[in-house]
Amino acid sequence: MNPIDSEKIILVGLKLKKANEFNFQSSFEELRGLAEAAGGEVIATLVQSKDRPSPSTYIGKGKIEELSHLITELEPDLVIFDNELSPVQLRNLEQVVDTRIIDRTMLILDIFSQRARSKEGILQVELARLEYRLPRLTGRGAEMSRIGGGIGARGAGEQKLELDKRRIRNNILDIKKQMQKIQNTRQLHRKQRQKAGLKTVSLVGYTNAGKSSLFNALCSRAHRSGKEQTEANERLFQTLDTTTRKIILPSQAEVLITDTVGFIQNLPYHLVAAFRSTLEEAADADVLLHVVDVSDPDHLDKMEVVEKLLQELGALKHKIIIVFNKSDRLAYIPNNHSNGYFISAQDGTGIETLLQILEQKITEW
Repeated sequence: MNPIDSEKIILVGLKLKKANEFNFQSSFEELRGLAEAAGGEVIATLVQSKDRPSPSTYIGKGKIEELSHLITELEPDLVIFDNELSPVQLRNLEQVVDTRIIDRTMLILDIFSQRARSKEGILQVELARLEYRLPRLTGRGAEMSRIGGGIGARGAGEQKLELDKRRIRNNILDIKKQMQKIQNTRQLHRKQRQKAGLKTVSLVGYTNAGKSSLFNALCSRAHRSGKEQTEANERLFQTLDTTTRKIILPSQAEVLITDTVGFIQNLPYHLVAAFRSTLEEAADADVLLHVVDVSDPDHLDKMEVVEKLLQELGALKHKIIIVFNKSDRLAYIPNNHSNGYFISAQDGTGIETLLQILEQKITEW
């Protein structure tokens, strides 16, 4: 077994007194899911209710003492904070807490580092990691060298953490140049598709909404191979690298369909920036299928997260089709209505109808 599989974790959350209780609990539970997706085991949680974060240590002095006692008692491998820590907060916490500390952003970056497979995906994640690390290097070089592997301390950027800031900045510039070449090639391919008259469809949605399962269901029905085309399971951020396939609609018209990375609450700025060109291309498709896990009690809030990011990326609202997935988990399936279509990628319910709707939408353009 990989040592990472047995890492024991304490989660630390800060609930602002003016914040919505439900939203906090949802976000904190999501943090647990992210920690488990990274290969860790959550052994304890610690939550403080406070008017605002402490500028110097994020949580208050009393909670730091409580955390220290908990660490002495449970001996965790890692402490994960529920929000992004400033360089000052991280440095001060490391001086008083005798355990490795990362925050939500570093955790998500770690998961992305594990899942990226394509050259572009690996470069995007490495760029985000380095830009996140750069202001946090001061006073941490010796410690990071001592840590070795583990959640938040592995991946393409791991060895670079001991380099000075100049070398890291040069590395960032080099990565950006490599990414630009890849983006130029992708833009060329896009122009060729447009010249050939091929329409494009992007699957977008919250992580674990079932985009990859729907992608496979559509390919099973409409791809020439009649087979699934990508890996799909219940892990958060299973898909990072975009996968594109050509499918045939009922009228025999051909379209390109793309599976994309999932969205999440408080998606780190560095990741959004690094993946922006990929996300913008997805948002610029002729049709966007916004896949929603309708069985999730929080699905309305998660829809808002996705809609907000799509709006920031410039996606046109009239291009979006809402697809309520996992309807097989509901007690009953509501009638399809103007706000969206109920399907199940798992058992195939509504897939044929969705293909027909997709064709109607494509025809409009």
